[in-house]
Amino acid sequence: MSKVKSQKLKVKLLTTLFRIIKYGFLGFWRNGWLSTATLSIIVLALLVFEGLIIFNVLTKTALEAIENKIDISVYFKNTTPEDEILKIKKSLESLAEVKVIEYVSRDKALEIFKERHKDNPAITQSLEEIKENPLLASLNIKAHNPKEYATIADYLEKADFKVWFEKVTYAQNAVVIERLNRIIDTTEKGGLALIIFLALIAVLVTFNTIRLAIYSSRDEIGIMRLVGAPNSFIRGPYIIEGIIYGFIGGVLSMIIAAPIIYFVSPYIKIFIPEMELWSYFISHLIIILGYQLLFGIGLGVFSSIIAVRKYLRV
Repeated sequence: MSKVKSQKLKVKLLTTLFRIIKYGFLGFWRNGWLSTATLSIIVLALLVFEGLIIFNVLTKTALEAIENKIDISVYFKNTTPEDEILKIKKSLESLAEVKVIEYVSRDKALEIFKERHKDNPAITQSLEEIKENPLLASLNIKAHNPKEYATIADYLEKADFKVWFEKVTYAQNAVVIERLNRIIDTTEKGGLALIIFLALIAVLVTFNTIRLAIYSSRDEIGIMRLVGAPNSFIRGPYIIEGIIYGFIGGVLSMIIAAPIIYFVSPYIKIFIPEMELWSYFISHLIIILGYQLLFGIGLGVFSSIIAVRKYLRV
């Protein structure tokens, strides 16, 4: 007997849930242009959200690419004996932060320079006229981690053998990284502010859409109250509407974003060769869609709950 009651209860709950979902879809469809306007705002907010995700990936890739190309180059005065340079190299190699050091002698530097500019007759002629090697010997220092360059630079600054240095290039490279970090930080803050602004608009628009839906269905709600319909049955469809707005908004934003990302991907690769944006988008499609749906449904449900609590006291 109890088993039969349990099954009947399950059927009743499933029937109620089905009706709540059904009325939620009907309410969404009835709202017409209001639903379209609400979806437009949610899609816009989600596109900015997705853009911020992509921007974050791009800037991190760009920063890593720059950091990987950066090293500390120590140029020595012409009067520095080669054995002194090799001693300094050995001393630097003992630092835990140092990954590898390349010694470039004056002759090697000249050879590299000539090879690089072999198609430029003006430079070749100038070298022939000078009749001596104008280039300096150097040590190119690579760190295990880009963040460790500051430690190495500090060591070089305090070392006794710095009297042999003509110049150290780290300062210029540090400025590039610092500027890039500042640009990234400013852009991310601006993007976050824009997302918050659009999210607030999306919440307000969805809130008003649900409010108007409640107002237009006031007679039906009154009848449901009279016949003793449970609170969940009366409120549920409006929460479902919020979920529908968020879900459709998330899917639409992905559909709109996909061709845009496909189109701009080759141009991004020109500036950041290490970044295959389209490949990244495809390989992370499920994760990005998950974030979009979570954010969109969150906006829709939050707006619906506020509207229901304020205008539908049952």
